[in-house]
Amino acid sequence: MPDWKHLLDSAIEVPVVTSFSRLGYDVRSRVGHWREIGTYDLAGRTVVVTGATSGLGRSMSETLARCGATVVLWGRSEAKTTQVRDELARSTGRNDLDVVIADMAEPEAVRQGASQLLSRHPRIDVLIHNAGALSATRMTNSTGHESTVASQVLGPFLLTTLLLDALRSGAPGRVITMSSGGMYASPLRVDDLEMGADYRGAEQYARAKRAQVTLNEVWAQRHAGEQLAFHAVHPGWADTPGVQEALPAFRRVMRPLLRTVEQGADTALWLAADDGEPLASNGGFWHDRSRRSIHKLPSTRRSDTPQRRQALWDWCTATCG
Repeated sequence: MPDWKHLLDSAIEVPVVTSFSRLGYDVRSRVGHWREIGTYDLAGRTVVVTGATSGLGRSMSETLARCGATVVLWGRSEAKTTQVRDELARSTGRNDLDVVIADMAEPEAVRQGASQLLSRHPRIDVLIHNAGALSATRMTNSTGHESTVASQVLGPFLLTTLLLDALRSGAPGRVITMSSGGMYASPLRVDDLEMGADYRGAEQYARAKRAQVTLNEVWAQRHAGEQLAFHAVHPGWADTPGVQEALPAFRRVMRPLLRTVEQGADTALWLAADDGEPLASNGGFWHDRSRRSIHKLPSTRRSDTPQRRQALWDWCTATCG
């Protein structure tokens, strides 16, 4: 990147509003002359998208299908997921859209979903972890784990593990995790990753997202030298149904500056489609097609020790069995 473009990008990055809102997307996409996602030819590639029935997941699924990919829509509700599959088939003209019904918060459901998926798709080119929402009330899964952590940390960890061989067959296989800028405010936690009586939805969400980006780096380190690429993405502030439901006050104030769903999905789609920069590095945390630091505060950097990273990995491994 030329020096002046790097300086401009850095100037946009420092104030949160300019970077995370549509302002950052508009400036960066124009200055960078980004290639339109719709121009990529993804024929022959199989892409799995969790949380595919609304918001970023639905938008990504539709775009990927238009680009020629065989898309597998992974959702919790059979009725809703099949309805979205039928709607996308009509809008894209694609009749090969597949469906897997499984709740990412339930480990046995993830195992069954992975088994069904592999029976039909022994080769997977891209796995996009998008499922998960910010919940105002504390809920638990069938094994007693807090649902945000279960669906956004444990579920993706288990599904990635189960699909590793299929992803290796993709050569290079890609695992992309939709994270959030909310993780910047949260240190890395293990023993108190799951909140109890002190539950606050936004805080629990931030803790889970911090764990996601940390595990993304650990996955890349543990599989260095293999034809596997792991990346996490901050989509910016997009006007999704999840934001509308979970953060109504924020949306009322920020609505003129919120990104469209398509703008929020852009970097994840670029990481899934492009064979250049996304495959030249591994373990990245990306925002607006540039790799970013996972720390903005000294407190989160201090928490991110090798010992705590290992403890998080060991906890996920033990909990997922």
